[in-house]
This record gives sequence, structure tokens and C-alpha cells, in this order.
Amino acid sequence: MKNFSKLVYPYVAWMCVMIIVPMLMIVFYAFTRQGNSVLTLQFTLENFARFFSDDIFPTVLWRSLKMAFITTVICILVGYPFAYFMAKTKPNNSALILLLVTLPTWINMLVRTYAWRGILSSEAFSAELRVYIGMVYNFLPFMILQIYTSLSKIDPNLLIAANDLGANERQAFLKVTLPLSLSGVISGITLVFLPAVSSFFIPKLLGGGQYVLIGNLIEDYFISTGDWNFGSAISLIMAIIILISMYITKRLDRESQEVTD
Repeated sequence: MKNFSKLVYPYVAWMCVMIIVPMLMIVFYAFTRQGNSVLTLQFTLENFARFFSDDIFPTVLWRSLKMAFITTVICILVGYPFAYFMAKTKPNNSALILLLVTLPTWINMLVRTYAWRGILSSEAFSAELRVYIGMVYNFLPFMILQIYTSLSKIDPNLLIAANDLGANERQAFLKVTLPLSLSGVISGITLVFLPAVSSFFIPKLLGGGQYVLIGNLIEDYFISTGDWNFGSAISLIMAIIILISMYITKRLDRESQEVTD
């Protein structure tokens, strides 16, 4: 067993190089001035003060959070009935539907977004609506799969017992199916909200530069402007928001499991 434990060392090294070191660099740049040398290094909070003192940046952040929230709600409203239908169909039919749901994810998300750019280019949609369409299309399968997984694990005998106790179909759904599937809904929220709030190429391609989100700001300050310090400050703010969101969803998941238990 000790020999097998050594196999984890390459993964730890890879995680340090590809995750921990870049995060430390972002923190370093976020709290330093632009153009610092090693000998004249100065730490500052000006990058964060600049973000919150200008009305433009909080507005873009709020727009990103709003878009991610609405996208998540739409995915739940569309994904839950679809996943419920999949769970209720025959195994052969549900397997076919599951294949059709996952089939688009076999294609790179960037390629799919480019396809939607061509489809929507001839339509008189607003930039915001085009971005919403791209967001929902790209992230909806993740919501469906998570909810379907939780629904398929529900013991049918529980529904039979609910019917024997006098519950109708609606009451059985509200009292048994819905509470037991909340873990899948929360997992789907995590897989939709977090990437949606930080997405940058979907609004860039489908919005045509007219609908800027926080991910576009980070990209511009790192690549176009070259202001890594301010870009790192924005990235750190987004990282904190994502960590808070993950904590909230994890706590909701724990509470839902406690209720069902």
C-alpha cells in the first residue's frame, strides 16, 4: 500500500504547478503596483479600491451575477421536467434520450458557440438574448444529467408506499420525489452557476462586444491592456465570490440531506 501511495506524487506536483502557483501569482499581482521590480516592491490596495470606486466595474459584476442566476433558473425550469421525463420512461428509451442530451457535449464548447453565432447572426435578437441562448444551450446538459442521476436513484417502493398511505401523484412528488432529488438540483446549480458567472467567450462571440461580463474584463486586462495587477484583483474578487457560492451550495446540499434522512 505504501508503494502505491507514491503514485500520488506526480499529481501533487502537477496540482502545485498548474493550480497553486498560478493562484499565488494572482494574489501577488493583485496586492502590488504595476511596474514593480524586486528591489522596489510595494504592496497596495489600490487595485481593489479602483474596482469598487468606479461604477462601471461593480455594474459589470452585478450583470455577470444576474446573468448566471437567470441562466441557472432557466436550466432548472427546463432541465427538471426533462430529467423527470427521462427517469419515468423505459430504460431503453431513457438511454437513447441520455445519449441525445450528452451528444452535443462531445463537441468543444467553443465550436458549439461559433455554430450558434452563425445561427443567430441572421436573427434580430438583442445581444443580451443571444448570450442567454448560448449560456442555456451550453450549460443545460449539466443540469439535466445531475437531476436525472438523483431521480434515477430514488427507490420506487417509496412512491408505492406514499400511494398506499393515501397520497396522490402530486403529493407523492412534493413529499417524496422533490426532496430526494434536491441534491441533484444543487449539484446542477454548482455546475451551471459557477462557469456561467465567469464565462468570457460566450458573451464575446454571441454578444459581439456589446454585452461585457466580468470574464471579459479579466481577459481584456490580462491580454489587451496588459495590466496584470488590476486583472489579478478582479480575478481574486471573482475567486472569493465563487468560493462563497460553493460554500452556500454545499451547505444547502448538507441541509437537504439532513431533511431527507
